Amino acid sequence: MLNVLRPLLTRLLTPAGEALARTPVTPNAITITGTCGMVAGALWLFPTGHLFAGTMVCAGFVVADMLDGVLARVKGTSGAWGAFLDSTLDRVSDAAVFAGLAIWLARTGQGVLAVVALFCLVAGGLVSYAKARAEGLGLRCDVGIAERTERLVIGLAAAGLAGLGVPYALAAGLWVLAALSAVTFGQRVLAVRAATQPARDGGPSGEGARPREPGPSTGGTG
Repeated sequence: MLNVLRPLLTRLLTPAGEALARTPVTPNAITITGTCGMVAGALWLFPTGHLFAGTMVCAGFVVADMLDGVLARVKGTSGAWGAFLDSTLDRVSDAAVFAGLAIWLARTGQGVLAVVALFCLVAGGLVSYAKARAEGLGLRCDVGIAERTERLVIGLAAAGLAGLGVPYALAAGLWVLAALSAVTFGQRVLAVRAATQPARDGGPSGEGARPREPGPSTGGTG
């Protein structure tokens, strides 16, 4: 849903991308740096209870990481490897955020919420995998009320508000995110089922045909 803001953010980041294009910095370097910074911040600050600081660090690296696509377009170096690297490392960043929150929740005796945070981690991975698997089969799977951007915004906003002392902010955010992730996964499964219905009813790609696992997808952020 928040993907509608992507063109606006691209326009805002284009001047920075044009400036970086005059340097030796590459889009892949930005991708890797952003991921390392986000993982370090999430797994260091969240487990130690610095929720607001962790949110600010992660948010900063998320914005910086968006520069890789802008820089690739400006330099004209967009390609399959860059798309694969960006999409794969996004999964690493997401996992670090929810793992960090789960560790802190477990350390503070909030076992139920720690499980919910882990569910958000797993469900987010399933949502992204469903899209990648569908694209590997030549199908579009862009449906869903909570894509990666929405999931990350909800998770970080909840953590940041909790860090500012807002009661129940993290609990509410994680429960809402868990529900939205589950719904989004269901939407994608149903979308692929609908897209393959004619083939399943009579074509060679029916239920008995199991295509081989594709290679890594170069699709979007999921």
